[in-house]
Amino acid sequence: MKQKKGRKSAAPKRRPKTKASLATRERKLDARERAAAERLAVVEGRERAAEARDRGLTERDALANERDRRAAERDALANERDRRASEREVGWSSATSAKAISIRPGSGASDRNGSRVSSPSVTSPTPEEEAEDPALERARLEAQLQRAHLDGLTGAYRREVGRLALRNEIERARRSDGRFVIAFVDVDGLKGVNDREGHAAGDKVLRTLAATMRANLRTYDPIVRYGGDEFVCGVASIDPDEVQHRIGVIDQSLRHATGVGITAGLAAMVGNESLEELTERADAALLQAKRSRT
Repeated sequence: MKQKKGRKSAAPKRRPKTKASLATRERKLDARERAAAERLAVVEGRERAAEARDRGLTERDALANERDRRAAERDALANERDRRASEREVGWSSATSAKAISIRPGSGASDRNGSRVSSPSVTSPTPEEEAEDPALERARLEAQLQRAHLDGLTGAYRREVGRLALRNEIERARRSDGRFVIAFVDVDGLKGVNDREGHAAGDKVLRTLAATMRANLRTYDPIVRYGGDEFVCGVASIDPDEVQHRIGVIDQSLRHATGVGITAGLAAMVGNESLEELTERADAALLQAKRSRT
C-alpha cells in the first residue's frame, strides 16, 4: 500500500494590499513629511529671528555710539562757544577800562606850589572810539544781547526766550531719536526761607539751584526760570529714568548746600506733542508729586 504523503504545512498567505491601505500609508507619509517641513520652517524662522535680533542689537549699539559721539561733539561745541563768549566779554571789559582812563590837564589837585596836577579820570568810550574798533563794538553788543536773554539773578533763560530754546530742542529731538523730557522743578519752602532769613537768603537758594542744574545737565540743555521759584529744563536723547536720577542728584546737592530741596515733575515727549502740552503734563506731574508728600 502506498503510504500517504503528509501534507506540507501551508505558509501563511499575505493579504494583498488594498488601495485603501496604500492610500492611508501615503497619507501618513505625507503628514510626516509636512510635519518635518514645518519643523524645519520653524527652525529656519528662529534662525532668521536670531539673525535679525543680532542685526538689531548691532545697529542699536551703533546708533547709541553715534548719539554719544554727537552728544560729545555738541558738548565740546557748546563749551567752545561759552569760552569764546567769555573771552569776548572779558576782552571788551578790559578794552573799555583801558580806553576809559584818560589824562585831562587841569582836572587834578594842586601841588605844594599851587600848580594843578593832572590825574587820571574815568570817561566812557566815545562813539568815534567804538567805531574805530568794530570787534569791540560787536563784543559789546553780543554781551548786551546775551544779558537781555538771561535772568539777572540766576543766569537761566528768561521765560519767553527759554520757550524758544525749548522748542528748538524739541524739533532737534524729533529729527534725531525722538527722545525729549521736560522737567518742571519747584523749590520746596522758599517762602519760609524768605520769611525766616530774608530775601537775600532766598535769592542765594535760587542762584545755587541754577548753578547745580547747570553742573548736572549738559551745557546745551535749556534751563528756564519759569516763575519765581519754578524752573523748566529740557533734556534730549536721554531716557526719563536717567533724567530722574540727575534731578535726584540736584536735589541732594541743593539740600546739602542750602538745607532746601526741590520737587520735580517729568514728562517724556509722545508723538507730535507741542511744548505747551508737554509742559502742562510736567506741571501736572509736579503737582501730583507734591500731593503725594503731604
